Amino acid sequence: MRTNPTLRLISPAYCCVLAVACARPYVEMSADTGAATDPSSTSTGVTIDERGEPEREPPATEEGDEGAPPDAVFIVDPDGGSAHYMCSLWDQDCAPGEKCNIWASDGGNAWNATKCVPIDADPDAIGDECSVVESGVSGLDSCEIGAVCWNVDGETSLGTCVAYCTGSEANPICEDSTQHCTGRDFMLCLPSCCPLEQTCHEGEACYPTGDTFECVPDAGGETGAFGDACEFINVCDPGLFCANPEAVPGCQGGSGCCTPYCDTAGDGCASLHPGMECVPWFEEGHAPAGEEHIGACVMPS
Repeated sequence: MRTNPTLRLISPAYCCVLAVACARPYVEMSADTGAATDPSSTSTGVTIDERGEPEREPPATEEGDEGAPPDAVFIVDPDGGSAHYMCSLWDQDCAPGEKCNIWASDGGNAWNATKCVPIDADPDAIGDECSVVESGVSGLDSCEIGAVCWNVDGETSLGTCVAYCTGSEANPICEDSTQHCTGRDFMLCLPSCCPLEQTCHEGEACYPTGDTFECVPDAGGETGAFGDACEFINVCDPGLFCANPEAVPGCQGGSGCCTPYCDTAGDGCASLHPGMECVPWFEEGHAPAGEEHIGACVMPS
């Protein structure tokens, strides 16, 4: 699948049919979610792809960053960032009683490395509630081997176990057919969703991640409205995505600004700005079945 080059979005897009897992971190994406950040205190950056979204390495976020919840996790764009591996998520090659897990080795709030950590004495299964020690990006959680605690609440330190993709880096897969394997450096199985319907759980929104859309924690806090500056995939309000600056009239954000998805059968974009149009999200002939109507309100190139 290929997205419309006119749209170069900061975050990769997913389709309405399937969704990848959700997380509370900011999404810093490089189209594959190369590194997805954890929901409680992790954050990942976002990359701009063909729909106008910015791509970049996940920036370290200082505690107290303006507009971002203190416990927010940024989701990094799948294409950006460099990971530091001390073990293999694919092979789970740690010593007995340990598992390979992702964490933030630089003290920030975005996953950027792997390390071996003790497996909980009574581990939580994929899909179950889980807990973390210190923060959502510490790497220390109660999930079973092959899973990580995702979308962690900064106050309760509770989240949900999501699976790492299995198979191989060249051919990643998710055992659950309702999920997509997303990410670049760290690949997770997340639920798919439709950006026009926004049917994700409370606190999450449907964001573009690579060639599909996934439910990811909304880490925008008080910001994220149309025209607001954005650096990460998951900081725009539900129903909006982070697009390249030139795609949004009057955008003052260096990386991008939030703008809505739209139905190509409608004409609502002009109400935001006379020059905006609903541009198809996917290139003609490349949209997944049932998603041909998904578009983005942007300034046509």
